[in-house]
Amino acid sequence: MLHKDAKMPDEVPVIRTIAMPADTNPAGDIFGGWLMSQMDLAAGNVAARAARGRAATVAVDAIAFLGPVFVGDEVSLFGRLVSRGRTSMRIEVEAWRRSRDADDTNKVTEAVFTFVAIDENRRPRPLPEVPLPEVPMPAVEG
Repeated sequence: MLHKDAKMPDEVPVIRTIAMPADTNPAGDIFGGWLMSQMDLAAGNVAARAARGRAATVAVDAIAFLGPVFVGDEVSLFGRLVSRGRTSMRIEVEAWRRSRDADDTNKVTEAVFTFVAIDENRRPRPLPEVPLPEVPMPAVEG
């Protein structure tokens, strides 16, 4: 992490979206909170799959905003499970931007999210004993 000039991951993003005018701050730039919420959604998708059920965000650490996102940019979010405990898991998320009229990509944000698997009463529950098998993902055309 923390490599602004790194190459975009060669995997399918968890989420791919377009930054819209409604996502801007008063200065007209894409609001950091919007980007952080997209990252939480991506991490939540990875967490729910790993937990095989509901999971809740309990912490975000090491968030770094490395560059701006502009209206109209395509934003790709990549998430990977980096560690797991009895009920919790840490998920690394990277956000990358691509201008809608170019092929160059730039990493714009990264963070580590901690999730806890929860039951129907919203209480922590153990993660499944066996982690999900690795699922090969096709390369992203670039």
